[in-house]
Amino acid sequence: MNKALTIAGSDSGGGAGIQADLKTFQELGVFGTSVITALTAQNTLGVHGVFPQSMEAIEAQLDAVLSDIGTDAVKTGMLFSAEIIELVAQRLEHYHVNNLVVDPVMIAKGGASLLQDAAVEALVTKLLPLATVITPNLPEAAKILGVEEMTTLEEMKITARKLHELGPKYVVLKGGHLQGDEKSTDILYDGRNITLLEAERVSTKNTHGTGCTFAAAIAAQLARGDEITVAVQTAKQFISAAITHSLSIGKGIGPTNHAAFRLNK
Repeated sequence: MNKALTIAGSDSGGGAGIQADLKTFQELGVFGTSVITALTAQNTLGVHGVFPQSMEAIEAQLDAVLSDIGTDAVKTGMLFSAEIIELVAQRLEHYHVNNLVVDPVMIAKGGASLLQDAAVEALVTKLLPLATVITPNLPEAAKILGVEEMTTLEEMKITARKLHELGPKYVVLKGGHLQGDEKSTDILYDGRNITLLEAERVSTKNTHGTGCTFAAAIAAQLARGDEITVAVQTAKQFISAAITHSLSIGKGIGPTNHAAFRLNK
């Protein structure tokens, strides 16, 4: 049984974070384990509270999972603080973890901050150099590099190259925030070549948890032994299906449908 570990925040609304990751792992045939970095009081209307876990609790979870069960891939999501990032990086190095997918979660769909400003430097210096692949969206990429948000595909290509210089083996720069295009285009950059990953845009407000789910799907496929291009392409298909068949739950921004990829093949 292939295994994948998610290190992220808990979303009480079930659409993002640990909950989305574990659903994705299950749908893709991977046994999922988890380390919860923070509890959030969250629903479709937004984040109503963020409660970081203690360093002791996070370290105990990491050691419990990695010393016994182990993992074939790790996905990180909401890490919140520099101290948590540094701890996670140290323990992942200690256990010689491979196939690290870093989703640099910074801002929730409703605008709530999920990463302290002081933690961005720790993310860049401690975690990105360990990453197999990073999966920022356009606002996250701009924040990491300290630049204005890009508005064209050509600017995205330049940004992907700059992100690669920070140390990850691969960069997946997500283009969902790019305006004026009928397609949602992501960029996969391996240090030499750029691959474009396109999908039709879906007219829906129910997109809560898309970033978490996409990164978790990449981690699941890497855990199954896929090489990076296949893993990312499968993840793109998974999240496209989840958005196409998204769920109208709650009064605000509903979640994607994690079962859609399996049910609509």
